[in-house]
Amino acid sequence: MRPRATRILLLCLGLVLAAYAAFVLSPWPSALLTRLAFGYGASKTDAALAKHLPTDIRELLDIRYGAAEEARLDVYLPQGEAKPGRPTVVWIHGGAFVAGDRKDVAPYLKVLAGRGFPAVAVGYTRAPTARYPEPVRQVNEALGFLQREGQSLGIDPTRIVLAGDSAGAHIAAQLAAALTGGDYAELLGLKPAVDPAALRGTILFCGAFDPTAFELTGPFGGFIRSVLLAYFGTSNPFDSERITEAAVPRYVTEAFPRSFISVGNGDPLAPQSVVMAQALRDRGVKVETLFFPPETEPKLPHEYQFDLDRPEGRQALDRLTAFLNDLKN
Repeated sequence: MRPRATRILLLCLGLVLAAYAAFVLSPWPSALLTRLAFGYGASKTDAALAKHLPTDIRELLDIRYGAAEEARLDVYLPQGEAKPGRPTVVWIHGGAFVAGDRKDVAPYLKVLAGRGFPAVAVGYTRAPTARYPEPVRQVNEALGFLQREGQSLGIDPTRIVLAGDSAGAHIAAQLAAALTGGDYAELLGLKPAVDPAALRGTILFCGAFDPTAFELTGPFGGFIRSVLLAYFGTSNPFDSERITEAAVPRYVTEAFPRSFISVGNGDPLAPQSVVMAQALRDRGVKVETLFFPPETEPKLPHEYQFDLDRPEGRQALDRLTAFLNDLKN
């Protein structure tokens, strides 16, 4: 082989090895690609929800609740005076812990506000900038802020429903478990910012509740490993006590609030929602679920609930509305 050809071959091999090392040893390349993918998906979801948005709501945007740049929240309020007893939905966005944005859930929260429920979208610092369990601590801080400032924002800080989708559902469930289980809060190094009595319920869509049960082989294996590396600092769930600690179903208690859990039947994370619901029921917690038989069509994808053009998405919204209405009692 000629020297020039040899140099080109070695250069190509070096670039391939460098790219491999970047993706395997650093969480950033995968995180940035994931953010691009989630951003594109969120833009499509926003466009599809546009025709479902109410026009008679109020918005209070970009409110800082903490020191971090991402520690901001947005409030969506029904028009007119708040009705007594209405719970406030505090929603944590998904994005595999590395992507997503509070703006992504704004259309859905506007729909909830249009149905009479104040809703708050909470931002948090994404991995790998923030490692586990910093987002949980930040949302706890946001609840403390809402406890202090809620009345001036037009919400009832004594009637909070923690909600989330995908990774946001994990953060919501973990924080709810910490707020209602003192030992778990201590394990996380978290000082509860609100009285557990203020937490009236949880709404958990398409959640990833137990990282020790993730499938590390198959088509999503590489993606899962990159997420674990970004959020926990290791791609092997058996190498970290923090990953075991993040397995929420193991730590819920009978004090966990009443919950609504749903997932699509084509979602790779569907088994995790089933396990979470059963863990709560085993401890005597009242749980309402919306699951779809795995053998039936159509196969509903991850985050199916945001598609209000589907009958199943509208069914989820109606069931969610009924759940929230029932919490008034």
